[in-house]
Amino acid sequence: MKLLLTLVLSGGSIILAQQPAAPQQPMSFFVTSEGSGKGADLGGLAGADKICQTRAAAVGAGDRTWHAYLSTQAANGQPAINARDRIGTGPWYNSKGARIAKGLSDLHGDTLEEARIGSSLTKITALTEKGDTIAGPPDDNQRHDILTGSQSDGRAFTDTADHTCHNWTSSTDGSAQIGHPDHTGGPNTSWNSAHASRGCSQESLKTMGGAGLFYCFSPDVK
Repeated sequence: MKLLLTLVLSGGSIILAQQPAAPQQPMSFFVTSEGSGKGADLGGLAGADKICQTRAAAVGAGDRTWHAYLSTQAANGQPAINARDRIGTGPWYNSKGARIAKGLSDLHGDTLEEARIGSSLTKITALTEKGDTIAGPPDDNQRHDILTGSQSDGRAFTDTADHTCHNWTSSTDGSAQIGHPDHTGGPNTSWNSAHASRGCSQESLKTMGGAGLFYCFSPDVK
């Protein structure tokens, strides 16, 4: 204010200094615009990560590492893997540069206050790598059932039921836990743990409002 007053008195006119706009944050989160085409058979975690990497590269973001936000369950002597342990520490930004979470705790609502406020992941921020929203109620051709295989805290299930379509290798029998990024549909509208699927095939996912889509995060961001 003092600088502005000095300019007015000395020059007789008001000079407004325009600050340059901050550069857009690079994309570090997206929902896949398409799945594998084989329901919940993603080729395991490695196959899902490859899909993330390929989708990111298609829009010029292949210069960083991408991981699928998917948990796996303990099987065949291998320990469970938690989705939250695969994605780094944040913050994460969507394809339009909007921040969807500050960090793991904020993303998953680890504290009572964070759970009350919720993350910034909503229908308008849970965008694909192309910048598109995901159709959900009341839209036609709904695709908002997002594969996660996770509990609401981002960790794998520890019971004996299948929550990951046999660790993302089945397109027939089994079931997968899914989330709703738009927080609509059903009594539990969690972005990462809303309900179980009816099966693992592309058709069974489609009948419930899904398309075999999943979340991708870059753990490279700081």
